[in-house]
Amino acid sequence: MKVDRTALATAERRDLADFLETLTPEQWDHPSLCSGWTVRDVVAHLISYEEVGLVGFIGRFARQGFSFGTMNQRRLEEFGARTSGELVAYVREHAKPSGPTAVADARIGLTDGLIHHQDIRRALGKPRRVPAERLVPVLGFAMIAPPLPAKRNGQGLRLVASDLDWSHGSGAEVTGPGEALLMAVCGRSDALPELAGPGLATLASRVQG
Repeated sequence: MKVDRTALATAERRDLADFLETLTPEQWDHPSLCSGWTVRDVVAHLISYEEVGLVGFIGRFARQGFSFGTMNQRRLEEFGARTSGELVAYVREHAKPSGPTAVADARIGLTDGLIHHQDIRRALGKPRRVPAERLVPVLGFAMIAPPLPAKRNGQGLRLVASDLDWSHGSGAEVTGPGEALLMAVCGRSDALPELAGPGLATLASRVQG
C-alpha cells in the first residue's frame, strides 16, 4: 500500500496549528530546541518557503553560497515579523506542502514539520504520542537527508525503536522510543536520556560535540 506522505504532512501541520493556538505569549517567545531560535522562530522557519517556489528556492540557495543555515536565517529575517496569530493562520492556509517542501513526495514537508513540532513541544514540556504512520517514514528519510546530521550521527551504530517496527544500520546498538531516536540522531541532546544501549555513549559524544 502506497504511503500518502502529502496527506501525512498536511495532518502534521494541522496538528501543529491546533497546538500553537493553545500557547501563551510567553510560550511563543520561549527558546526551542533549535539553538538561538524561539518557538516563534521555528514556526516562521517551518513555513517560510511555501510561496517561494522551487526555482526561487534554488536561486536563494545559490545566492547564499549553498549554505542551508545562511539561507534559513535570511528567510527567517524576512518572514519572522508576523504575529503569532498570523503565523498560525499561515500554517493552516499552507497545511498542504507546496514548493520546496513538496519535493520527494512531500518527504521534506513531513520530516521538517514533525521534527520542528517536537522541537517546540519538547522545549515547552508538552509531550505527545507521534502517530506511527508519520514517524516511521520520517525516521527513514532523516537518515539520508543531506541537511540533517542523522546519517553522520548514526554511522556505525544500530538504531532500534522499542515502540515501532523500525531499525537502521549495524554496529553497537542504541534503543529507545522512535521519536527519541529521531530527535537524538538529528542533534537534539534533550532526547538522549530516553535512550539506552552500548552505542549510546558514541551517539551522545557526536550529538553533544
